Amino acid sequence: MQTNFTLAQLADAGIAESEQILRKCVHCGFCTATCPTFQLLGDELDSPRGRIYLIKDMLENDRPADARTVKHIDRCLSCLSCMTTCPSGVNYMHLIDHARGYIEQTYRRPAADRALRRVLAFVLPHPGRFRAAVAAAFWAKPLAPVLRHLGATGRRLAALLSLAPARAAHGGHMSGPATFAPQEALPPAGQKARVALLSGCAQSVLAPSINEATIRLLNRAGVEVVLPAGEGCCGALVHHMGREADALAAARANVDAWWAEIAGEGLDAILVTASGCGTTIKDYGHMLRGDPAYAERAKTVSGLARDITEYVMKLEFGAPTASAPHKAGDRPLVVAYHSACSMQHGQGIREEPKTLLAMAGFQVRDVPEGHLCCGSAGTYNILQPELATRLRDRKLSNIEKLRPDLIATGNIGCMTQLASGTDIPVVHTAELLDWATGGPVPAALE
Repeated sequence: MQTNFTLAQLADAGIAESEQILRKCVHCGFCTATCPTFQLLGDELDSPRGRIYLIKDMLENDRPADARTVKHIDRCLSCLSCMTTCPSGVNYMHLIDHARGYIEQTYRRPAADRALRRVLAFVLPHPGRFRAAVAAAFWAKPLAPVLRHLGATGRRLAALLSLAPARAAHGGHMSGPATFAPQEALPPAGQKARVALLSGCAQSVLAPSINEATIRLLNRAGVEVVLPAGEGCCGALVHHMGREADALAAARANVDAWWAEIAGEGLDAILVTASGCGTTIKDYGHMLRGDPAYAERAKTVSGLARDITEYVMKLEFGAPTASAPHKAGDRPLVVAYHSACSMQHGQGIREEPKTLLAMAGFQVRDVPEGHLCCGSAGTYNILQPELATRLRDRKLSNIEKLRPDLIATGNIGCMTQLASGTDIPVVHTAELLDWATGGPVPAALE
């Protein structure tokens, strides 16, 4: 794609990078075939190629974002399916992130929209606030049908209430800061590894059982797990709302927390059980590239970040226990594996989770149209509830064709989104692996 930025514009590092990304686009349109919003709406401006044109026009002309551009950028899920499809290597992730930051700086949203986004940014990344919000949502749930008739803001609030669980999960008995040693003491030479595990924000409130299962699984393989002091939200939620200062502050806090462990007893990996968080943490090196105090450390942290399934693939476990994972008649449980967009497109992890589940004794089936998003996408299912619901229902329709006993996935956002529209149990991959190797039955299957 030909660009016409001035030298003065290109002096800005963000503009210079976006210009290089734009120049890689060859207008081929392959991205339109795998873009969820284009599949639903059929509007070129709701495809990656159309959004690229809008971003180019906005940045090249150095003009504030307008309502038309914002509408179509807001509809983007950041699912990154287009990056998997693109033959030219266009880094759409960095381009759309830059555009969202630019919009946040130059566009004044309607008052209700601004207020909701501020509330989400204030509450979701902070477990204490989020737990209180979940409790409040329990009492407000009966208002959801009324809110759906009160315009766009009402529909968003109704979507928020419909996603909230009936109650927050227990606080978890494996909370940090703490260190969890392997169950059987190993001599120094026998210790396989020492890893940090991201506690996260929303997941620690909605499903602390995921990290509890992960710790048991890793300890069972002789891995020491540390939950570092000072670690918090990865910054993904605010990053995708264009709130760059908040996102970078979260990234720096985590880099500081993990660096203390790296410089102390050392870390072999930083493990993440929410693939949306993992995609962002693996990008810390890029996000903090312009910060002299953090650039190198952030790059090191990104290099150590691993999804839990990436890491578990190299560990050794015994055969699955006799009591799991079977049903009456000794029939293996049929698992529909939903690959989160942040897992398959953001991190390129496609086979590892399925391989591990099959090794654990499950019958794993791929979901038709598996490349399409379920509609979760951070806060997307709150801010774009109609599109998110259509995508969820399309995903669940494809899953139900498989007649599975359960759905497995590796991202808390997807788990919440899918569970809001089906009675099929939705379980995290790590919980199933823990169960198959001696852990308790996941709560969703009890």
